[in-house]
Amino acid sequence: MVGPFKWPEVPLELVLEMLETWTNRTILRPQALPPATISMKIKDAVPKSEAIRAVETALNLNGIALVRMGDRFLKVVPMQSARIESPQIIEGSSLDLPPSGQIVTKLFQFQFLRVNEFLPQIGALFNQNVSAPVIFEKSNAALITDSITTIQRIETLVEKLDQPLVSNLSPKFYTIHFAKASDLINKLRAMLQGPLQSQLGSATTYSADDRTNQVILICDPRQHVFFDELIAKLDVKSDPNTSNEVIYLKHAAAKDVASLLNSLVSGQTKAAQSSGSALPGIGVQQPVAQPNQPPSPNAAITAAIGELGSTQFSSLITIIPDDRSNAVVINGTKDDIRLITELVDKIDIVLAQVRIEVVIAEVTLSDAASSGIDSLGLDVAGNKLMGFKGSTSGLSIGGNASSPYFYGQTADTAAHGGPYLLNSDFAATAGHYSLVGILSLTSTPRKTNATVLSVPSITTTHNKEAKFFSGSTRPVISSFTSGASNSTTNNNIQGSYTNSVSQQEIGITLTVKPLIGNDGSVQLDTKLSVTDSDRAQDVDVGGNKQPVINKREANSFNTVKSNEIIVLGGLQYTKTSHSTSRLGPIPWIGDLLGARSRGKERTELIVFIRPTVLTNTAADNVEVMKRIDAMPEPGPIRQKLDPNYVPPKVPFYKKPIEIP
Repeated sequence: MVGPFKWPEVPLELVLEMLETWTNRTILRPQALPPATISMKIKDAVPKSEAIRAVETALNLNGIALVRMGDRFLKVVPMQSARIESPQIIEGSSLDLPPSGQIVTKLFQFQFLRVNEFLPQIGALFNQNVSAPVIFEKSNAALITDSITTIQRIETLVEKLDQPLVSNLSPKFYTIHFAKASDLINKLRAMLQGPLQSQLGSATTYSADDRTNQVILICDPRQHVFFDELIAKLDVKSDPNTSNEVIYLKHAAAKDVASLLNSLVSGQTKAAQSSGSALPGIGVQQPVAQPNQPPSPNAAITAAIGELGSTQFSSLITIIPDDRSNAVVINGTKDDIRLITELVDKIDIVLAQVRIEVVIAEVTLSDAASSGIDSLGLDVAGNKLMGFKGSTSGLSIGGNASSPYFYGQTADTAAHGGPYLLNSDFAATAGHYSLVGILSLTSTPRKTNATVLSVPSITTTHNKEAKFFSGSTRPVISSFTSGASNSTTNNNIQGSYTNSVSQQEIGITLTVKPLIGNDGSVQLDTKLSVTDSDRAQDVDVGGNKQPVINKREANSFNTVKSNEIIVLGGLQYTKTSHSTSRLGPIPWIGDLLGARSRGKERTELIVFIRPTVLTNTAADNVEVMKRIDAMPEPGPIRQKLDPNYVPPKVPFYKKPIEIP
């Protein structure tokens, strides 16, 4: 037994002499040791072996190590040199040794831990005065030299950690009844990310077996309750994510509607991507855990499977037109189909219709007349027909004597050369008479100036182009190719020609695109093209006489009310004519001596256009029925249009007398 004793800063030499006495060994030391004084106090008597360990530990704390050299010697060296002084190698467990600061060496062989990953994590446990451990990576082992106390601590950690990863894991199999196993796994991986994944641990794995439609979970048994609840709520019977819907259209064209809807969907997707917001069905925002607070499993489940109402299209939507049935085929979520159905109901409507009546007239201009409008005495303001001006004894345009389209001029207005009186509501009156009546000028010398060329009438819808053509086609040479034949005459190669002939339209083409406003106004985008041939100016093309094609075009854009009349003019053309009168019976002498005349004739095309917005009622057919009734035999036509039509009874005195 030794003690009790108290050492207040005892010199190193005295401490080493005390160790020689207690261990009965000879102390071997180098010439230079770290300067140190040892302070130690033992209150009670202790066994000599414990006193030796206490002194050895105190020396270790001061950078001095003791190395046993057999049974007779004890070497004292600086701590940095302890590893090269052949310290004691511990073969078995160091846990059976009493803790002390004695420097020893132990080889650690790892079974499951990776030595190059484990040692850096426990680097803070090593004595910094001793050299670093020696790693044998291929053998997955490490040679550690340190005090017995440190070696014992490392050995305890290795026993706890050097275990197989699945030692505390257990598998569990979930049979999926309604969902597809791989789809459910994808949902789990999308939900269990970020802080929640860290909370579950990297050892937790889950995978799908589509052959048996099972989810295989490997995790700590304590996590089974969490996954039981999560999978049970996800594996429920529900409608498919997407479904098909066929929407049959009544008025619109399937291709146009599908193009509009696809543009809307793509535009919304681009806007959402540029703003950084996710569309429904593309991603789910993960819950953010508060600092120092683990995420709640129940809150994660609620956030993952909660359904959010949306007014946006999903990324699963597909829109395809079916021209054969004039339908739009939709594939998407319930919200997608609902939104598309609401849009189609608003788009698939009857567009406003308009009947466009046209009168195309050619006006021969006198030398005094500058335009066809002035020649006819039309009062036009902003391309709209306002009435007639000038003085004349009477005027009868359309209708009859009791209900004229325009009224005659009174004596007072004639005396002052004022305009003819019009009906007070010209637009309303104009809708009841034919446009041809505008050119039926009675009791006036200007009547023969105008010739009606075409009176087309067609019905079209809003923003749909209507096209009129009046004329004929004429074959003209469109290309000319020269070559050589194989035949020769007097050693000269005979030439050959190949002509390509195409059909040239000669006449009047009028294209009108109406835009109908909600207030009954009509915007007309009008394009007028006139082509004619002048045989007097024929040209020679490859030995063939070809006419010169004259072309005149005019474009206008006008806004009028329903039943108002637009007047378009300005397409003038001057035609030169010459003739020869034969004198006598001899052809060439008579032609030479006969009278000759030359002349120029100026003409202008005047186009009258009257749009009438239709109301989809019987009133739209009043004008047509009037025209039919004016025909010699309207009865058969009226009966074809209306089976219930009863022809009016003809008085006996008006019936034709049949002579046998």
